Amino acid sequence: MGEVLEQKQEKTKAVLLMLLSALSFAFMAALVKLLQDIPVFEKVFFRNFVALFIALSWVLKKKLPILGEKQHQKYLLARSLLGATGMVLYFYAITNLLLADSAMLNKLSPFFVTIFAVIFLKEKITQIRIITLAVAFAAALIIIKPRFDLSILPALAGLGSAVFAGAAYTMVRYLRDKEAPATIVFYFAAVSTLIMLPLMLMNFKMPNLTQIVFLIGTGLFAAIGQFSLTYSYKYAPASEVAIYNYANILFSAIIGYVLWYEVSDILSIIGGFLIISMSVLNFWETNIKKRVD
Repeated sequence: MGEVLEQKQEKTKAVLLMLLSALSFAFMAALVKLLQDIPVFEKVFFRNFVALFIALSWVLKKKLPILGEKQHQKYLLARSLLGATGMVLYFYAITNLLLADSAMLNKLSPFFVTIFAVIFLKEKITQIRIITLAVAFAAALIIIKPRFDLSILPALAGLGSAVFAGAAYTMVRYLRDKEAPATIVFYFAAVSTLIMLPLMLMNFKMPNLTQIVFLIGTGLFAAIGQFSLTYSYKYAPASEVAIYNYANILFSAIIGYVLWYEVSDILSIIGGFLIISMSVLNFWETNIKKRVD
């Protein structure tokens, strides 16, 4: 009886931490959108620069290897490069789309993880997963609303951010039993900061005091979101709590309405509903299969 109660308490902790992660990333995105006058590369640099010191303090406190094992360097570097590219695309999408729409497109990343895991990690895919992938991509088209002009670029950037994030998370999946999460987070923050530094300096804009606070805030909220996510998976398996991360779409919609009176059109709402529904279906299938096994 005591063991069952403890498991329920840990599951509750995991869900609350996942919701905190979703809310933190929604606040991060809102700050990115508030920084309209700051170039994208500059925003990405500050987001990672702040997170770098937080991750470093965690690594040193836990006495973990800072840069990981030698044989894993190419995978750590690939994760970092893919993640940095995805972040640039995501920040561009946030700046130019409704906050909720950019969140919806970015939340397609788990579907791309499935594709890349099948291709590169040789994982098997079920018929239900194939169906959910097809519906998710149809939902993406509904949100993007394809047009033959440059106005489509922000939406394509949002979709691209999900592709690169999916590829980056696939690398994380490969490394999960080989490197500590803190090491992976630090490596990503360090590489991203170094990459963004020259790109930022090419078009640097001196921020005012308010913008500096917002820039630092993006890094703080990103760190809170990342660590909450990590500890959520510590208290419960990803298959049981990952679905709660989609609360980020709801949080983003609420923040977007409060700050900018943003309301997604009916097609975007339908697309978002389909993406969440397919995620729930994947969640259900994973847990049913787990119980059977």
